[in-house]
Amino acid sequence: MDGQAIKDTLGKNIKVLRARRGLSQADLSEKADISINFLSNIERGIKFPQPNMLSKIANALGVEVNELFLENLATGEGKELLNHMSEDLAKTINLAMSEVFKRYLG
Repeated sequence: MDGQAIKDTLGKNIKVLRARRGLSQADLSEKADISINFLSNIERGIKFPQPNMLSKIANALGVEVNELFLENLATGEGKELLNHMSEDLAKTINLAMSEVFKRYLG
């Protein structure tokens, strides 16, 4: 993967993760303590942040820095994995809620 491909992957992943968390660019830039303009340039693959800024962005998104570079995060493979995880989480929550209702409501 060349330098531009790395910038593109990083930018797409940040945008995908930001959107999944319901954050605007303004929200994320505030949480990560960076300018909206710089964040926009990162998301478009124009700029590449320094390591400390990568860490701030990852922390603001609730992920590890390496997750920002996963090639399949925004692809079908990544979506499929997330769909399976979401389904498993929903099943687990439903079972837990059922147990709580049984315990307290009979």
